[in-house]
Amino acid sequence: MTIKQTAGRDRLGDFAPDFAHYNDDILFGENWNNQDIDLKTRCIVTVVALMSSGITDKSFIYHLQNAKNNGVSKEEIAAIITHAAFYVGWPKAWAVFNLAKDIWKD
Repeated sequence: MTIKQTAGRDRLGDFAPDFAHYNDDILFGENWNNQDIDLKTRCIVTVVALMSSGITDKSFIYHLQNAKNNGVSKEEIAAIITHAAFYVGWPKAWAVFNLAKDIWKD
C-alpha cells in the first residue's frame, strides 16, 4: 500500500507551497512509505508522539483513524494509551481516550 497525501496542497498550497510540498511529498510521500517499519507500527509511533505533544486536533483524529485502518485493535489502542499515560501524562491520556473511543466504537 502506498501512502499518498494531498492535505498540504489542498489546505495550504496557495499560502505556504513549500510547507505543502514537505508535508505531502516528504513527510507522507517518502517517510510514510519507507519500508523499514510496517504501517501499523508507524501509526502507533505517530499516535504516541502526538499524544506526548498534547496534539488532539483534527490531525490527531486522522492519525487515530489511520491506526485503526492499519490494524490497531480497540484493545491495542487502549493498552498503548494506558502505557504511554505513565510517561507523557494522565490528562493527555484522558484527552486521547475521549477521541479514540469514538473511532473504535462498535
